[in-house]
Amino acid sequence: MDYAVEINDITKRYGKITALDGVSFSVDKGEMFGVIGPDGAGKSTLYKILATLLQPDSGSAKICGLDTVKHYSEIRTKIGYMPERFSLYQDLTVSENLRFFASLFGVSVKDNYDLIAPIFSQLEKFPNRKAGALSGGMKQKLALSCALIHRPEILLLDEPTTGVDAVSRSEFWDMLSTLREKGITILVSTSYMDEATRCERIVMINRGKILDINTPANLIAEIGENLYNAVADDMFRLLNRLRKIPEVIDCYTFGATLHVVAGKAFDPFKTVKQLEDEGIRNVKIYPAKGDIEDLFIKLTRNEEP
Repeated sequence: MDYAVEINDITKRYGKITALDGVSFSVDKGEMFGVIGPDGAGKSTLYKILATLLQPDSGSAKICGLDTVKHYSEIRTKIGYMPERFSLYQDLTVSENLRFFASLFGVSVKDNYDLIAPIFSQLEKFPNRKAGALSGGMKQKLALSCALIHRPEILLLDEPTTGVDAVSRSEFWDMLSTLREKGITILVSTSYMDEATRCERIVMINRGKILDINTPANLIAEIGENLYNAVADDMFRLLNRLRKIPEVIDCYTFGATLHVVAGKAFDPFKTVKQLEDEGIRNVKIYPAKGDIEDLFIKLTRNEEP
């Protein structure tokens, strides 16, 4: 099968630090594929290798069947790359940045404007504004427009929603869904676990190693443990006390509640009474629905020595 992206046993080290450790996976053509992991997981190193900016120490990667080391020049015409940090020229205007990136690929803005029109339309109101003066959400849209101006086959997005407000994050993912419908393969990394459900498949990575690869629904189904929400007046005391209960496998903060991973012998009603007898007031423990973040915590817990 011809894959859009194919990664085979890639390892990359920086001195004594192993950023990627035997990473392998493939991405189908036209797929929305997510790379999920915390800061320092190795996501940006992986993206730089795919964008032909770094070479792996061992292993190989292919973009559209082309080796990222041997065919780097040709690959650069087939990808649109949006790095984690805003990398456009901040002293150039919105329109100047767009024209500049179009010229790098030998096209004009008009050639592929139909592709970026839904994204760029919000920027057209101030074409002469310097890129450095844009808001976070507008910088994001400009960077995406510049990455798409040559109509790439594959879009590489490295944590594109970092530091962007919730509304802009949602709008951005809606834009990506539209681009996928146009046949563009999208490889997007994020440390926001809630964004994983917007992808068709995801790879979960931590400390340079792959933890799991699957669809979001199948990954969530793998949790397979009794999971509960827990709240009380004194959340800190509740957290410390629950962690000492033998039937509790793990307990961690999850939004405004605690998530309790428990064994089969765990009795929430008995536990509530026990905790209230100890002076912890208004304790409530009730079933919770697990998500990608719960699975990630479980997998990293299993990874610990």
